[in-house]
Amino acid sequence: MLADITPVILTYNEAANVGRSLERLTWAADIVIVDSGSTDETLEIAGRFPNVRTFHRPFDSHAQQWRFATTETGVATDWVLRLDADYMMEPALREEIAALTPTAEVAAYEIAFSYCIDGRPLRASLYPALPVLFRRGRARFEQDGHTEKLRIDGPVGKVSNRLLHDDRKSLERWLQSQVRYQASEAEKLSTRTWSELGWADRLRCTRVLGPPVVALHCLLFKGLVFDGKAGLLYTAQRIVADLILSMHLLRRDLERAGARRSSR
Repeated sequence: MLADITPVILTYNEAANVGRSLERLTWAADIVIVDSGSTDETLEIAGRFPNVRTFHRPFDSHAQQWRFATTETGVATDWVLRLDADYMMEPALREEIAALTPTAEVAAYEIAFSYCIDGRPLRASLYPALPVLFRRGRARFEQDGHTEKLRIDGPVGKVSNRLLHDDRKSLERWLQSQVRYQASEAEKLSTRTWSELGWADRLRCTRVLGPPVVALHCLLFKGLVFDGKAGLLYTAQRIVADLILSMHLLRRDLERAGARRSSR
């Protein structure tokens, strides 16, 4: 099946990751990268791989970037492998996908992730399994908070092996991204009704329960306390992300209260 798959990757300043990802995709005859203005060595690194075609598109939203990447770049295969630059395909997953024989009804395959800290997989994470391998024409992208959601038209299969999520960018870059991401998440939470939210988002909407609950969930329920400093770092990142979201929500509350006082 590998010959009928095109990996597609979005990039922006991913020099720390993209080379390692592409090294694991040498089986692909064609790889599409859509870059949104990298100023580091991302494009230079991608240019070292003869099976990579690079496109440039200013970023507006993840959903729009993915729509462009999968429909306007000349992808010719029936299947698309949707990857971030920090997703790493190990040999066991590659071999499992190569052996797939999907029927015409199957529209996608869901793949779970192992989250890594400095290359070391954690025993668990909050990262959900995603339909990253899908049949062209049977999926559509919708914006969902800071990221996108892929709606699949048809049955979704599962594979047993995992993708590695192994981001090696700096802590400073991670913090900068979280400020932007959580602003989008705050916008999403502020515009949805209570019935539209899952239990995790309802906790976050309290402004105070999200950070302590995510700490307990990661350390105890997910068992990350047993992953040592790597597990503690991941948990700290999730706490900080929820704290930033709480600050965005509280800032919005204060701005609305100020606007009401001004209108009286």
